[in-house]
Amino acid sequence: MRRWFPALVLAGVTTMLLAGCAPTRGADGDLTDDWPALREPTPFAPATDTCLPRITAIVQASTYETVDCARNHVAEAIHVGTFVGPDALAEARPEPGSAALRRARAECDQRAREMLGGDWHTARLTLSLALPSAPAWSGGARWFRCDLSETGSIDNTRAVNRTGSLRGALIGDTPLTHRCFDPKLIGDNLNYMAPVLCTEPHRAEFVGVYDERDVSWAEFTRSAEQAHKRCMELIATYAAVPNDGDLPYRAGSIYYPPSQREWEDGDRGVRCFLWSDDRKLTRSMRGAGPKGLPAI
Repeated sequence: MRRWFPALVLAGVTTMLLAGCAPTRGADGDLTDDWPALREPTPFAPATDTCLPRITAIVQASTYETVDCARNHVAEAIHVGTFVGPDALAEARPEPGSAALRRARAECDQRAREMLGGDWHTARLTLSLALPSAPAWSGGARWFRCDLSETGSIDNTRAVNRTGSLRGALIGDTPLTHRCFDPKLIGDNLNYMAPVLCTEPHRAEFVGVYDERDVSWAEFTRSAEQAHKRCMELIATYAAVPNDGDLPYRAGSIYYPPSQREWEDGDRGVRCFLWSDDRKLTRSMRGAGPKGLPAI
C-alpha cells in the first residue's frame, strides 16, 4: 500500500491543479481574444477651414494653434492635401522648387480659386504652403496645407490682419480686387503702385493675369519682351481695341511676376497692367474702345 501512496498523492495534486485551470462558466479559455486591438498611431495633421494667428512654412503639433475666423487672424487654412505616389515614398520632405512641391501648389491653387470664386492673383491675396516638420515626415506625415492671406497692396505682399473668412471673397464687387493705380517713378524705374479710384487721375489699370510657360526663372527674366507682348494682348481685349500696330500708341504695359521662390515652386501667374505714359486717365479703360483709348 505504501508503494502506491505517493502516486496517489501526486495524482490528487495533479487533479487539483487541473481543476484550478478549468474555465469558469461563460469563459472560453483563450486569454488573448477578448482584448480590443490597439489602434495604430496616426501622425498629427492640421485642420482645414480654420484661421491662423500666424503664417508658418512648417507646422509642428507642439506649437499648432488656430483661431475663430471671426477674430483677427493673418491666414486661412483652406485645404489640407496629401502627397501621393512617388512623392509620398520620398525619405525626405520635398525641397523648394521640387516637382512634388509644384504639384502640391497646383492643387492649392485650384482649391483657392474654388473657395474664392475667382483667381487669387487678381486681388490683394497671397497663397502659401505649409509642410510637416522633418521628424514628422520621417514618422509618416504626408500632408501639405494651403493657406490664403490678405496683403497690404500689389507691392506690399506681407499678410495683414483681417476678420472673416475669404470664402466667396472674389464674387461680385470687392475691395480686394486690383483696379486703378497711380504709379510712382524714380527716373524711369517704377518705385511703387499707389492704388486710387478709377475716377481719380491715374496712369495704370489692372487688366488681368496670364499663365507663363513652364520655363526656368532665369529664362523668364531674359524674356521681358515676351511678358510685355502677352500683357499687351490682355490690354487689347480688356479695352476692346484692336491688337495691331496702333496698340503701342494707345498704351504700354506694366507686369508683376511672382517672386523667384514662388516661380520655382510652380506659380506662373503674371499680373498685367495697362500703362498710360502720356496722359492721365479719369475712368476705367474696360471696354473703352478706340475712342476711349485713342492712338496718340
